Amino acid sequence: MEFSAQQIADILQGSVQGDANMKVDRLAKIEEGTPGSLTFLANPKYAPYIYETQSSIAIVSADFEPENSLPDALTLIRVEDAYAAFAKLLDFYNSYQNQKTGIHPAAVVDEGAEVGEDVYIGAGAYVASTAKVGAKTKIYPGAFVGDRVSIGEGCTLYAGARILDGCEVGNHCTFHAGAVIGSDGFGFAPDAANNYKKVAQIGNVVIADHVEIGANTTVDRATLGSTRIAKGVKLDNLIQVAHNVEIGENTVIAAQTGIAGSTKIGKNCMIGGQVGIVGHITIADEVKIAAQSGVSNSVSKVGEIIQGSPAFNIKSYKMSYINFRRLPQMEDRLRAVEKALPKNTDNSTNE
Repeated sequence: MEFSAQQIADILQGSVQGDANMKVDRLAKIEEGTPGSLTFLANPKYAPYIYETQSSIAIVSADFEPENSLPDALTLIRVEDAYAAFAKLLDFYNSYQNQKTGIHPAAVVDEGAEVGEDVYIGAGAYVASTAKVGAKTKIYPGAFVGDRVSIGEGCTLYAGARILDGCEVGNHCTFHAGAVIGSDGFGFAPDAANNYKKVAQIGNVVIADHVEIGANTTVDRATLGSTRIAKGVKLDNLIQVAHNVEIGENTVIAAQTGIAGSTKIGKNCMIGGQVGIVGHITIADEVKIAAQSGVSNSVSKVGEIIQGSPAFNIKSYKMSYINFRRLPQMEDRLRAVEKALPKNTDNSTNE
């Protein structure tokens, strides 16, 4: 669908400089713009491209002053903050693209399932008879909603996402392709013959509002009780959250991180990629953990920044790492000192 410069300016509360009727039907980076595309300029590093872009419309900040002549066909939309405005437009465009409703004939919605208004359920998706799906939720092809699952309003389950039996999901949550919520926790107990017997995992997963979970990320159900993901948490792709873990509000975790069972992570934490966290520990609010760290003990100080494996205070880590890098030179110096010392001779005589 095409949008005019004036329509876009109205959405962004900006002003048009140029042809208000100029129309675009796609978005583009400023250096790759083509006629009929919309772009933006926020980073001064990319300013030279605006003088040669082929885009039809560019979003710029209100204080932008051209240093050279702009392309004749280029219309500007001036806004208070170009980057924030473009992000808002991307969100609008994404919402517009995903305005789907209705149940595909090839979807399976068991009799008894409660499905709200304006829901979309794609081909091959399954909703169990005891499940509840809130209004305006979108369930894409191949997604699965199990027995006794409750999903709030405005959620999105992309292709192949799975919400398994008994799990609870709040409003406006997003589950990307292949995410699995409510898989069994890793619970086994050895018997007398050292054979591992499975411990039944009869808890669930409870996810609050505005949570986003990346592709192929797994959140295990609790052995007893609930694994809990609080409001506003963002999990990247390929993350493992084990049984009975609790993650506090607005914590963000990058890809390939693994969190072992019964660990509690506080609010507003930032955890880098490939971090490993052992089970049964507590991490305080606002803690930051650098990528590839291994956390083996509780972190009690609010706002602590840690790194390394085992992880410890980042300033101490960096100082230690400097010395670690110097070890070869220190060894050479030590050997040189040893060579310079006089040889030990034994002048004692036997009596």
